[in-house]
Amino acid sequence: MSESNIEGKQSAFNPADITALSHLYRGELYRSTVWRTRLDTTTNWAVLTTGIALSLTFSSESASPLPLVLVGLLVTTFLYIEARRYRFFDFWRMRAHVLEVYFFGPILRGHGVQVENGWNEILYQDYRAPNLHITYAEAVGRRLRHNYSWIFAIQVTAYLGKLLIHPVPVASLQEFWMRAAIGPIPGQFVLLAGLAFHATWIMIAIATYRGRRGAGRARPQNPERDRLLDLARG
Repeated sequence: MSESNIEGKQSAFNPADITALSHLYRGELYRSTVWRTRLDTTTNWAVLTTGIALSLTFSSESASPLPLVLVGLLVTTFLYIEARRYRFFDFWRMRAHVLEVYFFGPILRGHGVQVENGWNEILYQDYRAPNLHITYAEAVGRRLRHNYSWIFAIQVTAYLGKLLIHPVPVASLQEFWMRAAIGPIPGQFVLLAGLAFHATWIMIAIATYRGRRGAGRARPQNPERDRLLDLARG
């Protein structure tokens, strides 16, 4: 390889700059890992409380299905907490991903650090004016599709199983309504409220799905944030 070609492949940064960027990447990766761990914590809470509700509901023939109704509200609280945490996890993860692809990537290919596509300027703007990269609704939708839809599905299946077959199979529609009733609240109303509750989650999960690249996402205009998202997901 000629000397001119070697010079053409020289890094855009000197060794000290590369060392500093490496430490920056370690910091971003650490922060994304911390927030990823916090996501696991809330998911574990949701799974644990659902398991407790299942145990209480099927513990005896006279046990009420009410714990499975109440746990839905508790799991919803965990979902809201986790969606907020996911926004911060995505914030740090996106920066680390940009460094992996556009800083370390060319180095691994033997091309040195390349800045022709302006990734360094986009990343600088994100540091100068930081913004969370996804909306709260998108975060809720993602956690629903990846984790909480399964938890809600187990809750619904167990609840219907309790009404239909535990301790004995239901003999009539009237008995089914009686089993679903909660105190003075008729069973029809309880089931209708549950249907509306879970239908809302399904609508949110579908409405916030935009694919991996986030094409067609509706969000407030923020050019710098969108440039970083397009860079990281492209």
